[in-house]
Amino acid sequence: MSNNNIQIFDTTLRDGEQVPGCKLNTDQKVVIAEQLDALGVDVIEAGFPVSSPGDFKSVEAISKIVKNATVCGLTRSVENDIKVAAEALKYAVKPRIHTGIGTSESHIVHKFKTTQEDILERAYAAVKYAKSFVEDVEFYAEDAGRTDNEYLARVCEAAIKAGATVLNIPDTTGYCLPSEYGAKIKYLKENVKGIEKAILSCHCHNDLGLATANSIEGVINGARQIECTINGIGERAGNTALEEVVMVLKQHPYLKLDTNINTSMLYGMSQLVSDSMGIYTQPNKAIVGANAFAHSSGIHQDGVIKNRETYEIIDPKDVGVTESAIVLTARSGRAALAYRAKNVGYELTKLQLDDVYANFLSFADKKKEINDNDIHQIIETSNVYQQIISA
Repeated sequence: MSNNNIQIFDTTLRDGEQVPGCKLNTDQKVVIAEQLDALGVDVIEAGFPVSSPGDFKSVEAISKIVKNATVCGLTRSVENDIKVAAEALKYAVKPRIHTGIGTSESHIVHKFKTTQEDILERAYAAVKYAKSFVEDVEFYAEDAGRTDNEYLARVCEAAIKAGATVLNIPDTTGYCLPSEYGAKIKYLKENVKGIEKAILSCHCHNDLGLATANSIEGVINGARQIECTINGIGERAGNTALEEVVMVLKQHPYLKLDTNINTSMLYGMSQLVSDSMGIYTQPNKAIVGANAFAHSSGIHQDGVIKNRETYEIIDPKDVGVTESAIVLTARSGRAALAYRAKNVGYELTKLQLDDVYANFLSFADKKKEINDNDIHQIIETSNVYQQIISA
């Protein structure tokens, strides 16, 4: 792997499926996994095998059909969890066990009611046991975002000594500011003995709307894997959105960080996950929302019609969207109306456009959005209709 390549770890089928009411069956998971593999993700976290017979079956089924990506199963730092995950992953071409434990003071004192030293021992033992089944073991330090950096470094060192190949540094509660999260990754990169033996991974939640920013700061400061989900779905306010981090890296080439993602599949992938899970994607969602490439303000429309890059930093085709949308509303100008009228067969002169535009405004004030049928009616009821059709 190039030092500038960022591995994309997709957890749509594990963390993403933790959204209430969004349970997928095995067949649905297999379809999504196949498309994730085609999309170019490096790792597919297929589920939490010990959590239910259905999850075990899904991880096993996905392991059988994925051809390129690593297939990963989540566990707690519990021997039976790890053993069951290894069994579910036995058909995978490239299996990974993802094990770990909480490391923040809150988790140690309130969740586990134990000590820092005990957590260190349990972390080491979990990785060591997982390593007896697979070569590729990822360790997560749950709530790393609120864990003291010095202690977190000690936990990472223990995991590396036990054989961890990836160190997941989750901002589990979405609390970190980007500068704080980036500094945490930098600290680990500079202070963990043996860090060259493992990849640092970002797993950021979106409770404060900072998941994407935190993940980008993480890779800028030395992490080489981002854990994310399609459409940013996941526990509570969700996870880092795959489509967002991938396009941030693509649109900022000076960062010199690349992914293996076929970005032209992003919109279709978003639709597949949304339809399968029954989760409505908000229209203003970055990259894949219905309004991501839609323009309704007259000033913006005029600029985009003249040159797309005036108001768009991404070519819609790069993410699988056919074209930008010029949406006609009462805020639209003459340029947008002329553009849409031409698309439905009317070439308007400047004088004709002035007359039709006045009629358009009276229509637009009564409707939220003007469609193609409305354009025909607007032109047919204008004073210059006979001029237009006889031209």
